[in-house]
Amino acid sequence: MDLSNLRPADGSKQGDRFRRGRGHGSGNGKTAGKGHKGQKARSGAPRPGFEGGQMPLYRRIPKRGFTNYNHKEIVGINLSALERFENGTEVTVETLIETGIVSNPKDGVKILGNGEFTKKLTVKANAFSESAKAKIEELGGKAEVI
Repeated sequence: MDLSNLRPADGSKQGDRFRRGRGHGSGNGKTAGKGHKGQKARSGAPRPGFEGGQMPLYRRIPKRGFTNYNHKEIVGINLSALERFENGTEVTVETLIETGIVSNPKDGVKILGNGEFTKKLTVKANAFSESAKAKIEELGGKAEVI
């Protein structure tokens, strides 16, 4: 048994063809499953989360901080991860995705200077830390901002 083989039990799923309020014989006639009288039996029942005039939960909880909708989510990669490339290779965001170093680059990739680095590479990324740029250029490579 695994998640890809899960199915609902036989007979547990009913179609949405069920017609409410079509007489006693249907098993759901007269009040159509809404019981007798009361606010929920009538049209215009309150929205989900309505607490009968009590201050609702979403307004009782204190609000903190704010969300900057202009912020960018940049993925950081250490230089040690670039060791798998051959000397003289041009490393781009696409090659990083192909080799599996980055799975979802979101708004960009930044190369960070941690770890050992011994290859001469041309690295094209959205941003570089100062130490990463220095290490790449020290070995004769290029650090190009795209």
